[in-house]
Parts: sequence; structure tokens; C-alpha cells
Amino acid sequence: MKKNRSGMLHWLWLSGLVLVLDQLVKLLVVKEFHLYEQVHVLPFFSLTLAYNTGAAFSFLSEGSGWQRWFLSSVAVVVSVMLISWLRRLRKHEAWQACSLALILGGALGNLYDRLAHGYVVDFILLHYDRFYFPAFNLADCGITLGAAMLILDMFREHKA
Repeated sequence: MKKNRSGMLHWLWLSGLVLVLDQLVKLLVVKEFHLYEQVHVLPFFSLTLAYNTGAAFSFLSEGSGWQRWFLSSVAVVVSVMLISWLRRLRKHEAWQACSLALILGGALGNLYDRLAHGYVVDFILLHYDRFYFPAFNLADCGITLGAAMLILDMFREHKA
């Protein structure tokens, strides 16, 4: 029997799509917005331009610059691991492959920002009254959706 050595690598198209859409929207936002300018779209949703030198929720953003290289290194290692995981998946594990591809696309989108600019461009702002959730981007959406799908996958009944 011939063993499939590429696993589910054909799902990398989804990673590429997340990466490209994320970067295109970031280019548009950077071109059209001033820093911290807000355009209210819905009562709880605005578009803005923010730069995050840290990780999620601006964690480590107060660092002296070392965090750029640390977080970039983490993203590279995680990306290699995700590609390796995708390669080992079998045909019936498409849900997991989709999850990993979304996470990979998001990780690469934010990695590009960090390497090219030294910060991640954020532009989605959710809020209620005077309470604001930290700004985020499409790459973060890919990571979050992919992670949620992996968590849901743990509760699904799997048949080998």
C-alpha cells in the first residue's frame, strides 16, 4: 500500500488565503486611517488603526524590542510544527486540517508584520459603552477560529 507522504498539505491554500486577505486589509487600513482614528460601523464595532508591539492583548508590548524577535521566533517554530502536523494528518481528518491551516495563516500574517514593521497592525475594535476589547486583525480571527475548531474537535466522536 502506498503511503501518502503529503498528508493534508493541500489545505495550505487556506493558510495562504488568510495571509493574503489579512495583509490586503492591513494595507488598506494603514493607507486610509490615522493612528487610533475610529470609524464606527455598528454600535459595538469600529474600525481603527493600532500598532501592537507585543502579543495578544498587548502582552509584552512594554519591552525594549526583544519581544519582536522572541515572538517572531515563536511564530516560526509554531508554523513549522503546524506544517508538520498537517503533513501527518490523514484524509478523514479534514476538520483538523482546516483548523490548523487557519491558525497557520494567522500566525504567518502576524509574523510578516513583526518582521516587516516591528509591530502587528490591528484594526478591528469591539466595544460596549465605555468598555473596549483590545484591537485585533484578520490574522487573529484565523488563529481564534482555528483554535476554537480544534477545541470542538476534541469533543467530536472520531471513527478511525
